[in-house]
Amino acid sequence: MSKVEMGEEEQDGTAVHDPEKKMNKASSASTVPPSSSSSLREALSSTSSSSLREQHHDEEVELKWAAIERLPTWDRLHTSLPLHANAIHPLEPVDVRRLGAADRRELVHTLITDIHEDNLRLLRHQRRRMDRVGVRQPTVEVRWRNLHVDAECQVVDGKPLPTLLNSAISTFSLLTTMLGFNRNQERIHILKDVTGILKPSRMTLLLGPPGCGKTTLLLALAGKLNKSLKVTGEIDYNGVKLQDFVPEKTSAYIGQYDLHVPEMTVRETLDFSARFQGVGSRAEIMKEVIRREKEAGIIPDPNIDTYMKAISVDGLERSMQTDYIMKVNNVQRRIHWFQRTMFFVCIMYSWLTDNGT
Repeated sequence: MSKVEMGEEEQDGTAVHDPEKKMNKASSASTVPPSSSSSLREALSSTSSSSLREQHHDEEVELKWAAIERLPTWDRLHTSLPLHANAIHPLEPVDVRRLGAADRRELVHTLITDIHEDNLRLLRHQRRRMDRVGVRQPTVEVRWRNLHVDAECQVVDGKPLPTLLNSAISTFSLLTTMLGFNRNQERIHILKDVTGILKPSRMTLLLGPPGCGKTTLLLALAGKLNKSLKVTGEIDYNGVKLQDFVPEKTSAYIGQYDLHVPEMTVRETLDFSARFQGVGSRAEIMKEVIRREKEAGIIPDPNIDTYMKAISVDGLERSMQTDYIMKVNNVQRRIHWFQRTMFFVCIMYSWLTDNGT
């Protein structure tokens, strides 16, 4: 018998003659330590409890949303589920017209954490919700054909000296012009035979040298030209002539020099503009969206639903649209930076004054 075979027999003999030790090894190999089994049970119990809580929350959301859908159309347009429900604030429908400043800021902060990414994501969520029920945003197409803008200008040789004789001559010339005897005028062509189109859902850049008529064209399209100018040609919005509706309700011209009330804060200025601008057709769009979602049995995202309903309410003194604009444009950070800069300037000025420099 070789040495290897003898070793195997010794091992087998040890295993045969000591069955209790073999049993202990098997039992120790098959059993799990108490700490591991307890942690496994805790993990399983926590997973099952969290899944039960989520299921219970989803069922509660469906019940509350069904209660909202049973409301009249006007009330359903202004009612949504709360942002965060807990033991103190249960999951009860809220009126978006009564959202406080903290609720508005919290909702905007929840929707837009990163300005560069979440803003586009929010717009896509709104678009996706509307496309899901087949509702489209209204679009405007502007066309102008053979547009001419002329101005009658009086030809002068230069500004005369402010003497009594020149003042009398100017007054006499003005009277003759008003009576129609003075024909010393010239017609200036600001725009001559201009044709173009502005497609909806696009951004158009208008380029040209100074004095070529860019501002005149924009004012003509917005219906804000001076009455003394002679305008010929056709301008229509979605096939409707500019003279057949009020263009100020559809378009706006913002000049490069915009005037604001200096006593108003940034938020007050934006809220003031929002109240005068109104909500447009957003209220009608929301009515159609919630009607079609009710028919299709679709439950929207609570945050998106609250935001879209809040910006569709007209006449509010404080609009959520203002919080959204200030968040996106980072106005508050710029204001804080300006305040810190002015504080530093005041400290430096005080220090220099105290040191006699």
